[in-house]
Amino acid sequence: MIDTRLVLPERESAPRTRGLTMVIDSGMFTGQFEDAIDSVGEYIDMVKFGWGTALVTHDIKRKIDILRWAGIDFYLGGTLFERFAVDDQVDDWRALCRTMGATHVEVSNGTIEMDNAEKSRWVRELASEFVVISEVGFKESARSAALMPADWVSFVHEDLAAGARLVTMEARESGRSGICDADGRPRDEVIEAVLASGVNPDRLLFEAPNKELQTYFVQRLSAAVNLGNVHAEDVIACETLRLGLRSDTLGSDRLSIDTRSEA
Repeated sequence: MIDTRLVLPERESAPRTRGLTMVIDSGMFTGQFEDAIDSVGEYIDMVKFGWGTALVTHDIKRKIDILRWAGIDFYLGGTLFERFAVDDQVDDWRALCRTMGATHVEVSNGTIEMDNAEKSRWVRELASEFVVISEVGFKESARSAALMPADWVSFVHEDLAAGARLVTMEARESGRSGICDADGRPRDEVIEAVLASGVNPDRLLFEAPNKELQTYFVQRLSAAVNLGNVHAEDVIACETLRLGLRSDTLGSDRLSIDTRSEA
């Protein structure tokens, strides 16, 4: 970033422990991917190869090499874990992650019939080998809407207790499920219940694939909020939201507030 005399919110340098930006790769051409990492990699902390795209990307190893060169962590989408789990092939999925050199994995139950206790058991088992990022919330809007705030609180704490480094708050790549309603509006009652439960916000990763959700979470939790499912072409715009360099957050008194809990 260019040096100026502006007083901007403090941002950790990579490798960051808070204020993380996770980019979702939904199948970018490898040339575009390389350009993106070269251009904005300093603002990217993790890349998720969305759902099962890693299995059908013929040059996925080239993408992984690009990330290794840039010092950026990656993991495979949680839906791929679920696809293996539903066929009782988690050991094969684990071998795949090892072969790809993944140090991070995502464990979710957003699509299949797997209760949170079973998901947490997988988190606990995998945490001995990988950095585990779990996910709470369902892909299907009606099913997710039926998940009450108390359920979200319980599941988040259960996953953290099992050893998850981060818990992803589901919103899909559309921003219309999980912590959002079908119209894309944040479910304030869910978000406030989780934050009021004593969980450290640094342990939460909020999926925010559009400017409206990114703005909402930056205003609610400061520049240091962890944001996921950001598109590569939106990384710079997202960073300006964090720094109050866009009208949506300019002048916000929340950007520099440290909202971390002691929990």
